[in-house]
Amino acid sequence: MSPVPDAYVDLLERPLFGHLGTTRPDGSPQVNVMWFGWDGELLRFTHIPQRQKYRNLEANPNISMSIADPDDGYRYLEVRGELERVEDDPGGQFYMELSERYGHPMSKPPEDADDRIVLVVRPTKVVVH
Repeated sequence: MSPVPDAYVDLLERPLFGHLGTTRPDGSPQVNVMWFGWDGELLRFTHIPQRQKYRNLEANPNISMSIADPDDGYRYLEVRGELERVEDDPGGQFYMELSERYGHPMSKPPEDADDRIVLVVRPTKVVVH
C-alpha cells in the first residue's frame, strides 16, 4: 500500500518535474530536476551509471524527492525512500516512455540508449503540505 495520501497522488500522476535529492560520498547533498514514473507503489527514474547521482546511490541508497503543485506553490509533496533495485532499460525504452509523458515524444532511442537503466525507488515516508 502506498504511503501517499489520495489527495496528493495527482502530483505523482501528472507529468511534473521532481527534485531528486541524494547524498554525495562526501556527505553533501545533490539535487537534480528529474523526470519520473509512478505506478501507484514505486517511483522510477531513467538514468545512466556513469553519472554522479548513480554513484551517490551506490554509496547511500536513500533519496528524497519533492514536487510542488504548479497551480498552488504552497501545495507540495516530499517522498523519501530507498533505492530498491536497478533495472536494465534495453534500448532506452523507459526513457522514451518518460519523454512522451513529458511532452517530448522521440522517434528513435536516445544516443545513450545502450547505457540506460531504471532506478526503482520504494517510498518509505511522505510529507505533504
